Amino acid sequence: MDYPVNLNVKPEVTGFFDEATNTITYLVVDPQTNHCAIIDSVMDIDYAAGRITYDHADALIAEIEARDLTLDWIIETHVHADHLSAAPYIQQRLGGKIGVGEKIMVVQETFGKIFNEGTEFERDGSQFDALFKDGDTYKVGSMEGFAMYTPGHTPACMVHVIGDAAFAGDTLFMPDGGSARADFPGGDAGELYDSIQKVLSLPDDMRLFMCHDYGPNGRVIQWETTVAEQKAKNIHVGGGKTREEFIRFRTERDAQLAMPKLIIPSLQVNMRAGRLPTDKDGNPMLKVPVNGI
Repeated sequence: MDYPVNLNVKPEVTGFFDEATNTITYLVVDPQTNHCAIIDSVMDIDYAAGRITYDHADALIAEIEARDLTLDWIIETHVHADHLSAAPYIQQRLGGKIGVGEKIMVVQETFGKIFNEGTEFERDGSQFDALFKDGDTYKVGSMEGFAMYTPGHTPACMVHVIGDAAFAGDTLFMPDGGSARADFPGGDAGELYDSIQKVLSLPDDMRLFMCHDYGPNGRVIQWETTVAEQKAKNIHVGGGKTREEFIRFRTERDAQLAMPKLIIPSLQVNMRAGRLPTDKDGNPMLKVPVNGI
């Protein structure tokens, strides 16, 4: 298969695990130029207290500053429902462009209605600096990356491939974790299966980096695997499981899952590229739609 970038480049990848949300944020460095990208940043929230802090983002910033790196991109693999993005906070400190998939507009339209956002809430993706289409390329220093459209978990999901590293977002978990849910508005189990097959068509030795890990059966947290390992061992799609088998399992499984604890604040913030919504007086304010999701 032909790819729009050189897959033989080997970026340096460091994962930063957020215990509160089981999210892994990635610092991706071009060793030739010391330019870098951040994939799926986290902003800390004490939801019960309504308090926002930035310890996780500050650790990333400190690493980048200590190494004198240049930040080119702050990428969101999708509009997360389980953690809040720190993209604007990081951008204010370090620069870089904030990018997301172009189908963000579908998410903004859907949740703009659910959260009863007014006409002042733009539903055109203009909160982001770049809207990636399937196959779009971009540069991190001398490295080229490309965006791969992978809907199913949400309509705006994308896997990002930089050299021999692919950042899977919420398409896949580690092999013993399986796959992400597909029952959010705009999600579709069949589309998710097709997207996973697209990811698994990458070279067998491609490094895959997960957005989340929950340590199934008490194992230590892990976030790196390979395409070959996923094809052979993934409990939901590995070993040649069919589309029909996956749809049946995923639909039954999703019906048993509770909503993520932070879905209400996460969606409001992340569809704004990490910015907090405000009330009519300009004060940061979150809404809770009753029976809306």
